[in-house]
Amino acid sequence: MIYNLDGNDYEVEIVKKGNKNTYVRVKEDLTIQVTTNFFASKSSIKELLDRNTNFLRTTISKREKEINKNESFYYLGKSYDIIELSTIDKIEFVDNKLYINDKKNIDKWLKKEMLRLFKERLDYNYSLFTEDIPYPSLKIRNMKTRWGVCNRKNLTVTLNSNLIKESIDKLDYVIIHELSHLVYFDHSKNFWSIVGKYCPKYKMIRKELRE
Repeated sequence: MIYNLDGNDYEVEIVKKGNKNTYVRVKEDLTIQVTTNFFASKSSIKELLDRNTNFLRTTISKREKEINKNESFYYLGKSYDIIELSTIDKIEFVDNKLYINDKKNIDKWLKKEMLRLFKERLDYNYSLFTEDIPYPSLKIRNMKTRWGVCNRKNLTVTLNSNLIKESIDKLDYVIIHELSHLVYFDHSKNFWSIVGKYCPKYKMIRKELRE
């Protein structure tokens, strides 16, 4: 089934199950997936999609941004064109270009850069806290649904490796957010007051990270 939205055609994947409710999601490849019951007709599914065009527009736009970021090289909030030069020994950033002797070395460099930069920002933001909190160990891994995780039991802060693509203020916000959980392990008013104390623009940054 094809669904046309704002002049663009999208493949609709219909999954029929024995559930009562119908769910709509947009997959990473921009396919619209509709999970519904066995008796739902194509016309009823189209009517459902017509009622949820705002959701579809927002979600498709978000997916398109994700695709663009994955296809381009982003570092600390900026996009760079990758230029291979066999005559250079190290990675160099010049204007909007990244010069490297072999593209195969980028992932290796990024892993080292994550360890260095994330640890540096963790140390810096931890030093800001006047509250008596323990210093956590740092973990880095790819996460699809969360930017950061605080484990108070193991005293660890885990940061999403994709934060290397975001600007420093977003990285700092996520670190401050997780460190604040060492003060209040919830999302209460008191918790957000701690976050706001060290990241006054957290509401705006939080909104940007959700887009």
